[in-house]
Amino acid sequence: MDLISVRDLSVEAVIGVHDWEREITQTLVVTVDMVPSAADVRTAARHDDLADALDYSAVARTIASVVRDGRFRLIETAAERIAERLLADHPVAWLRLEVRKPIASGGYTAAVSIERGTGGMIPQGPHRPGP
Repeated sequence: MDLISVRDLSVEAVIGVHDWEREITQTLVVTVDMVPSAADVRTAARHDDLADALDYSAVARTIASVVRDGRFRLIETAAERIAERLLADHPVAWLRLEVRKPIASGGYTAAVSIERGTGGMIPQGPHRPGP
């Protein structure tokens, strides 16, 4: 099974539950692995044509738009909204999405990872045990 990925996309956003967080922007870092609806990249590779491929630049623009416009309180909400838009607006059958929020004052990074899409499309392998 073929995956298309956008990794470490940094987007400035209003995110957080504290009053002071609602007045500043913070960086969210998004990584997404996607199984294209076409299931593999051979057609795109054969024709060397973007029309046959999952356009990762368009995916990145969608992610940035959702994050910037959302003004979310929780990174869980940001992740869910990003996943919904990617599945609705792009030829994606399944995705694994991670949203990270570096916490400068705490010296750590908060993160949430979700998987959404057609259950039968979930890749198997060392990171995902089979049934």
